[in-house]
Amino acid sequence: MKQKKGLNLFIIIVLLLHIPLFVYPVLRLSQWLELSSLMTMLVLIPVFFSQIFARRVLVNKVGPIVFVMRNTADFLLGYFFVLLVVLVLFEILVLITTISVNVAAQSVINISSAFVLFGAVSAMRPKLVNIKLQSDKLLKPIKFIQISDVHIGSRSVRFLETLMTRIESLDVDFLCITGDFIDQPNISADKLKSLGAYTKPIYYCTGNHERYEDLNDILQRLEFHGVHVLRNRAINTNEIQIIGIDDQEDALQVNKQLENITVNRDVFSILLYHRPVGLEACDEHGIDLMLSGHTHGGQIVPFNFLVNRVFERTSGLYSHGSSSLYVSAGTGTWGPMIRLGTRSEITMFEISR
Repeated sequence: MKQKKGLNLFIIIVLLLHIPLFVYPVLRLSQWLELSSLMTMLVLIPVFFSQIFARRVLVNKVGPIVFVMRNTADFLLGYFFVLLVVLVLFEILVLITTISVNVAAQSVINISSAFVLFGAVSAMRPKLVNIKLQSDKLLKPIKFIQISDVHIGSRSVRFLETLMTRIESLDVDFLCITGDFIDQPNISADKLKSLGAYTKPIYYCTGNHERYEDLNDILQRLEFHGVHVLRNRAINTNEIQIIGIDDQEDALQVNKQLENITVNRDVFSILLYHRPVGLEACDEHGIDLMLSGHTHGGQIVPFNFLVNRVFERTSGLYSHGSSSLYVSAGTGTWGPMIRLGTRSEITMFEISR
């Protein structure tokens, strides 16, 4: 009974949020453009129900048509968020200037479309971020890649294949994946075959989205392609130690798990953990470098301000004592395939003596 009440409350809240996000922009712009009631409803009805359809009707369904429909719904979500922000600004301009409502409406649509187009292009090709560090623990320099929050499911298999081809061309020693690699159920091993084609070792830790989906099946498919799945354990390779810890909501997860893992303080150690929390615990346990993601850097302004309220460290390089933390802004996207105020990234680390 309590679960049913909770679900009903969630549905009510979601529907109420649809009013400012979808209903208000459509009705206001239709009024300014003097559209007929029929035309207004033809726009409003599919837009209003797009997220409900994608999140309820299409859940656990797969296939190219489902992929297109789900991504169209997410695109509309991102587009209408930008549209809402621009519309509010033009509401003010209409009040304080002589601009006509028809011109205002066209400007809102054109400016929003330009921002969204720019955001989509920014999300399609991750930038390469170079991080250079030093450590006396290394006998020779190492170079490796971190990707995070790729979100295969929301993003296409083609995106993954292009990404892996690009990473292969960078000729590094190994690849680290810090969670949220997959965010939909039933992503088959065949769709992940570009991982198996990669010629260097791959190390992976879980993210929250894998836990929301078919986690055990996901891990089996990754291991099938030779990925080293690190679940609260360490692996020693090439005179370095790589540790992976399972994602949990618990803020003390890193410290709790490191208590049960033997950290070799004599070699350079890398910790993979999805959320950017636990840097202090890393310093206490002798971890040299922690790699995280999760935040997407906010993905779309102004969500970066909300992310900053939740996490102390949201993107970039941080240090505490003798430990460093790098928080990736994410390689893919979740929800709308749009980035505004942030960029998708592939992070290349070069660590020398």
